[in-house]
Amino acid sequence: MKNIAVIGVGYVGLVSGACFADLGNRVICLDINTERIANLKQNILPIYEPGLEELVERNVKAGRLSFTTSYAEAIQEAEFVFIAVGTPSDVDGQADLRYVRMATESIADVMDHPLIIVNKSTVPVGTGDWVAEIIRNRRPDAPEFAVVSCPEFLREGSAISDFMNPDRTVLGSTHKDAAAKVAQLHLPLRSAIMITDLRTAEMIKYASNAFLATKISFINEIANICEALGADVKEVAAGMGLDKRIGRFFLDAGIGWGGSCFPKDVKALAYMAETEGRHPHLLHAVMDINADQRQAPVRKLREIFPEDLKGKVVGLLGLAFKPNTDDMRDAPSIDIVHSLLRAGARVRAYDPVAMPGASALLPDVEMMPDPYTLAEGADALILVTEWNEFKHLDLARIKTVLRAPVFIDGRNIYDPQTMAALGFIYRGIGRGYNGEGVSESAC
Repeated sequence: MKNIAVIGVGYVGLVSGACFADLGNRVICLDINTERIANLKQNILPIYEPGLEELVERNVKAGRLSFTTSYAEAIQEAEFVFIAVGTPSDVDGQADLRYVRMATESIADVMDHPLIIVNKSTVPVGTGDWVAEIIRNRRPDAPEFAVVSCPEFLREGSAISDFMNPDRTVLGSTHKDAAAKVAQLHLPLRSAIMITDLRTAEMIKYASNAFLATKISFINEIANICEALGADVKEVAAGMGLDKRIGRFFLDAGIGWGGSCFPKDVKALAYMAETEGRHPHLLHAVMDINADQRQAPVRKLREIFPEDLKGKVVGLLGLAFKPNTDDMRDAPSIDIVHSLLRAGARVRAYDPVAMPGASALLPDVEMMPDPYTLAEGADALILVTEWNEFKHLDLARIKTVLRAPVFIDGRNIYDPQTMAALGFIYRGIGRGYNGEGVSESAC
């Protein structure tokens, strides 16, 4: 059993802390947000993640997981201190490291024994060296310490599984002994462990997310070409994915990526490249394609309602940027809503878990209690988030309550022939049939 402190109880920190506790370690999670810590002590979580509430409750009851707002308490017996605070990006893409600095300075102020400080936050290349410099400058007499980079690769909605069954664990440090000790923490996970230098480990995180975002933007670009030429992007992606050099994952055409990682990380990587005099043309193209793809559902509605969208009632199925999360950060739904409102449409929405948070972001959207109430009297539906419950809707019932049978499938979860047989004017993303039916009108 190891003693671990985790600074930050956001998505990465809370999941990591709970999972380390479940592996048998004693973990204390710290956050300066007193309300958040008070809630966690009552098992009220700040995020939605399947299985996390039960995981936290189990380990708190077992005495392996606790919460505090005190750095002195958190670090008193810790051997490892994981920094898992937010690193939001500013307008030009530069990562904001104020919370990393605050955490580092607070650690330096109270540390009284050797520590291994682990950067879990996604941070710009060179941050590990910067963290070490902050501690040395603030505490010239500080006890021995080492900084290790351990980037996270958690997907919202499946984070616990990703932590417990990782593809790999990446560690970077100039202190081999410290990296080896962090590797020992991860041995129960039985994954490949790669140990490298600090900057390479930090770069692996950015490069990985940028590549995945590129795959999505690539298949969305292909989807737009498929629509023009009469091909079906789902079949194209399946054929491409059979090539083991390409693979099938992240080749699902839709309305683009969002969330807390891809937008921030691609933008930050481009910024880092530009500050070093490089020209990240591909990264900018990836971001441009993604921004444009979010307008695809609205463009399709304008084709079906060529006269005007003013006064049309449009229902959104899903608001969160992906299923199994309530995360609205950089969600495509936000851009879609704003475009519809600018066009004069009335917008409704339903999401299984994201509506409480979305209401503050989208005050002009009427939140509905279920998909069927959402559809009642609407002129069109747009599938935004591919929640499992949407894959099992009574589509015939949906059809009967719509004012106009228009369905824009932003995630390609429905079969075009089935939808046509039910009487829908149906549009997917990159499906070849779209080129044949765009003249249909629901007016």
